[in-house]
Amino acid sequence: MEHIEFRKISKSYGAVEVVPPLDLSIEQGEFIVLVGPSGCGKTTTLRMLAGLEETTSGDIFIDGENITDKRPGDRNCAMVFQNYALYPHMSVRDNIGYAMKVHGAAKADIDARVEEAAGLLGLSEYLDRKPRNLSGGQRQRVAIGRALVRQPQVFLFDEPLSNLDAKLRVEMRSEIKLLQRRLGTTAVYVTHDQVEAMTMADRVVVMRSGVIEQVDAPITLYERPANKFVASFIGSPSMNFFDARIENDQLLLGHQRLQLAAQEAERIGDFGRVIFGIRPEHCRDSEAAAQLTFGVEVIEPLGSNTLLLGTVGDQKIMAQVDPRFAAQADAPSTIPIDMSAAHFFDPITEVRL
Repeated sequence: MEHIEFRKISKSYGAVEVVPPLDLSIEQGEFIVLVGPSGCGKTTTLRMLAGLEETTSGDIFIDGENITDKRPGDRNCAMVFQNYALYPHMSVRDNIGYAMKVHGAAKADIDARVEEAAGLLGLSEYLDRKPRNLSGGQRQRVAIGRALVRQPQVFLFDEPLSNLDAKLRVEMRSEIKLLQRRLGTTAVYVTHDQVEAMTMADRVVVMRSGVIEQVDAPITLYERPANKFVASFIGSPSMNFFDARIENDQLLLGHQRLQLAAQEAERIGDFGRVIFGIRPEHCRDSEAAAQLTFGVEVIEPLGSNTLLLGTVGDQKIMAQVDPRFAAQADAPSTIPIDMSAAHFFDPITEVRL
């Protein structure tokens, strides 16, 4: 069931349009992640949903009700910010229950909701502490608890994990996702971290310059990116791209010829000039493997695998290979390329072929 709908929503600051007219529908109970580089309009879009930014044009609906002109407090959305925004002089208990207290809720109701939220978030033993006596992860849980007690229709998250260290980010993203699933509340989450987006989202909204480039499940974005931008943004390490040609069911890459996978040869034909994309992890043996020789410049052992960085002619390549793969810096190396995992893009439009 459709829960949130953006209809031709746009945002301009004077003559500068930061979000061109945008359409997006979000289902009840979905975990949607808006992702993209800095300045792509994802936070502005979230803030328009929260009512913290006025829309320039268009309408926003929640459960079929137009909330475009409603005050933030009347939208039944709860927002978790990047910087926690906790009151330092208040205890954890008072921080979590503050919004209910402001709205005149009975003390018994506040206490019950705070205890429930603290139990869900593992904060019960910290309720009488001040924020300064908590770790970063615990402070973020308090911020989530403050949103939780409001029992909102929609959770909004604005890069909530960016201030945490790498280990805590992994732990907290799992906790947030599990909590959202348990509650069944619709969540809209903004991040610039594509790993967060891929691991947390039911669907990912990839944005560039205020424009939605693709909306899909994480695995679809990874396997079938709509264009070169999405392909480059999703996946870590990033996809390799090469200027190449297709001719007689072969990919011409410099002086080398790589046989196309049968299904790709039939689908694309002799397209001519293309952008060829292959992910570093698809430099592997397969039934559709072709051999590619390149000059290795840097070798980066990572334990479970090794990254080889080098060049094919004047074009950069990164290959993820077995940790015991025989390669030497400043020497040529030949690796298998799984052509069944290859991607091809129009060199003019950069749209997937």
